[in-house]
Amino acid sequence: MASPTNGETSYFAPITNGDTSAQEKHPNDLPDLELNPVKSAHLVNDIVHCFAWNNLRVDVKDRATKKPLSILTDSKGIVHGGEMLAIMGPSGSGKTTLLNAVAHRVAAAGATTTGDILANGQKISWQKLRQLSSYVEQEDALIGSLTVRETMQFAAGLALSSKTSKTERMRRVDDLIASFGLQEQKHTIVGTPIKKGLSGGQKKRLGVASRLVTDPKILFLDEPTSGLDSTLSFEVISYIKEIARRHNLIIIASIHQPSTSTFKLFDKVALLSKGKMCYFGPLPAAHGYFSSIGYDMPPETNPAEFYLDLINTDLAKEGDNVYARVQDITQKWAECGPAQRVETEIEKAIAAAKTSAHIPDLTKLKPDKPSLMAIPVVLLQRSWIKAYRDIVAYWIRIFMYLGLAILMGTVFLRLSHTQEDIQPYINAIFFGSAFMSFMAVAYVPAFLEDLHTYQKEHANGLVGPLSFSVANFFIGLPFLFLITVLFSIPAYFLINFRQDGSAFFWFVLWLFLDLVAAEALVVFISVIFPVFVVSLALTAFINGLWMCVDGFLVPMNVLNPFWKYVFHYIDYQAYVFQGMMVNEFKTEIYDCARAANGEFHCMYPSDLNAEGKIRGTAILENFRISMHEGQWIGITIAIIAGYRILAYLVLRLRH
Repeated sequence: MASPTNGETSYFAPITNGDTSAQEKHPNDLPDLELNPVKSAHLVNDIVHCFAWNNLRVDVKDRATKKPLSILTDSKGIVHGGEMLAIMGPSGSGKTTLLNAVAHRVAAAGATTTGDILANGQKISWQKLRQLSSYVEQEDALIGSLTVRETMQFAAGLALSSKTSKTERMRRVDDLIASFGLQEQKHTIVGTPIKKGLSGGQKKRLGVASRLVTDPKILFLDEPTSGLDSTLSFEVISYIKEIARRHNLIIIASIHQPSTSTFKLFDKVALLSKGKMCYFGPLPAAHGYFSSIGYDMPPETNPAEFYLDLINTDLAKEGDNVYARVQDITQKWAECGPAQRVETEIEKAIAAAKTSAHIPDLTKLKPDKPSLMAIPVVLLQRSWIKAYRDIVAYWIRIFMYLGLAILMGTVFLRLSHTQEDIQPYINAIFFGSAFMSFMAVAYVPAFLEDLHTYQKEHANGLVGPLSFSVANFFIGLPFLFLITVLFSIPAYFLINFRQDGSAFFWFVLWLFLDLVAAEALVVFISVIFPVFVVSLALTAFINGLWMCVDGFLVPMNVLNPFWKYVFHYIDYQAYVFQGMMVNEFKTEIYDCARAANGEFHCMYPSDLNAEGKIRGTAILENFRISMHEGQWIGITIAIIAGYRILAYLVLRLRH
């Protein structure tokens, strides 16, 4: 807002004329702020009584000067059990930075975080904080094809100890579903792009409930009301507040422009501007504090809007006093009594941790996690339900491959054992193996959804890279085998490949390995580049490269040595193509063309040419293909394992 002119007084500006009582009243003269206004009657959380951060600072490297740039400066705060803290500020103020920093997460890309994170006055490591807390992302990891109850059950399975009985687990799940008002929707799916499920507010509630089933003592919420209207926002925060009071939880949420009714549900507020604290304390006391430093809030004004507009520099124009106002507010907060009392409260908590025998020692708290095998089993169960319900994951691919099989079968229809049809046979083998592999790019969106879910659960300490990798690999095998069989039956018999039971088995085996390898490639590329367009383009490009060097388009005796020795021998399509060629031609005999004078014209030299025949092995010799099927199977499996292991290592190193 523009600075006042012509004698007008902005309610953002300190009062400088007329009544000067507010101007003369120094913030140090304010009465003590009650830092723990919530007195819960149900103190279930007897482990973490308070959570604090002290001298928290986050620096990044300035792109222009390459020098350290502070995006969060000397932040202090303390939240007690049963309280809800709202972290607020305009865009770029440092809300998410502060939330991530206090949650012991990466505050920003390339950032360096210093300062103390304290629970019960004790410094707490990120590993210990993971045991005590849960973090709900702005877009939480909900799987659209699962029902509300299934979502809660699987969340419990990933977090609760194997010592927790099934009865206790289900009781906890049902209690939370009822507490968040989702009883009537417990058998409703979350919702997919194809099938509608929960409303936006119900999804937000389910996202929080699925984190609370893990029994956290501290809950971090990143924009829990984003995308919701004021009514749904109030509904979501009301449910969270009720749970927090009932179980004495500590709730810390970043929030953007809440309605008046939603804003008043919070017990404390932290106001940030340009990474500096403008206010921290009880929400009711904020009005008096800002009045005391000369910034009165007009009547019938949304307090959240007033505070945000007061410290927002985004829309500042030339001649405005916005920057001076924000500097004035941050400087006065740093020097005022309420800020010093926050620091004193933190110091008291630290002192109490050293002297009181009633405060639990969090360093001795042992994690009570599920057994080593429990998590992969839960992931397999969840992935199985998702796979057979989610049309996008596999069913669309099944119809795609079935359509391709019918297309191929009718184009290469009933090929005969004459030399004119030898090349169409080879073309059909190449086309089938190459395009089966190429069309695996359709798995990219489904895997990225799974990866997104994993990243959120891993950040909360629930799922490790090994469990995720193992479950993802094994759950795909039956569906890939089903795709292979459904493709092979029409394609094999319509084209008239070698009519032999064992030959059909080998055909299915080679295509199955082809699909498994192609899916492993998708996984490897997607974990490195978890962006849909990038993963899709790179996977398609690499499959195109494999087509070029597999030995069909350019024979091995012609292929450039660089492409041959660098790429051909790691090309799984090459081994699949060779294996299918051997399977088709190793025992077959084809008729040569016969001229009008009765002479035979044979395309491939063979010991049967004199009889007007071509032995199939002559075709293999022409393509420089030997018969080492067992070796090729081993190499293909090694390539599959290589992709999967590399993907696992990327996940482990990156997350």
